[in-house]
Amino acid sequence: MTDPVTVWHRLAGDTVLLDGFHALKHALRFGAEVPVAVTADRAAALALAEELAPDVRDALAGLLTEVPHATYASLVPRPHPTAVAALAVRPRRDAGLEKLARLNRTAPVVVLDQPRNLGNAGAVIRLAAGFGVTGVVTTGTMDPWHPTVVRGGAGLHFATAVERLSAGELPPGPLFALDPEGDDIRGVKLPDEAVLAFGSERTGLSGEVRARADHLLSLPMRPQVSSYNLATSVAMTLYHWSCGAPLQGRGDPRG
Repeated sequence: MTDPVTVWHRLAGDTVLLDGFHALKHALRFGAEVPVAVTADRAAALALAEELAPDVRDALAGLLTEVPHATYASLVPRPHPTAVAALAVRPRRDAGLEKLARLNRTAPVVVLDQPRNLGNAGAVIRLAAGFGVTGVVTTGTMDPWHPTVVRGGAGLHFATAVERLSAGELPPGPLFALDPEGDDIRGVKLPDEAVLAFGSERTGLSGEVRARADHLLSLPMRPQVSSYNLATSVAMTLYHWSCGAPLQGRGDPRG
């Protein structure tokens, strides 16, 4: 049997870090290829799977190798409370781009225009997966597959298409951009093929994306409140869209 730590070091530069039990659980649920997974407490991890994710318990039992806690901690930037970590093969970029480029979509694409906060980007991807959107696109310099983003997204990158594109490469479809000067979103029905663009936490929409927008929309906000958190804005917008579209199903509230 090949030593998992040896495998880890061989693959670490070209794979996606799944940091924590929940990231690994979600990645497995959505078909990720996971060549190596370690834990500092195998019994505890499998007990957690039995409680929260019995659907992937057997897969985890076949994947997880117990290593000393110091060894586990040396493999991750910051140890997770569940003491579980794994490496997954990143989905092919051409497959993600093909999914984003399809017309007649049944759910929107979310665009994060030059985001800055890694944790916020991860939270948006988690939201997007929960709403079943077609994908999440980022513009600018942030890598949407950065380990901190994947951690914030709880491994749900594998549940939707996640790609970085330039503003000139955005997927087809009517572009609805969130802007304080836009029309009140409550008066607009968002189509399933919409591209929903959100500006960065500090500077808002870039000039290029704002100029390309077919519609500018604003979220209801009490006077003298400066702004919403990026993930909150995305959640409000996706909820508004979902009110006009049937939900695909309800998730398990436990995990």
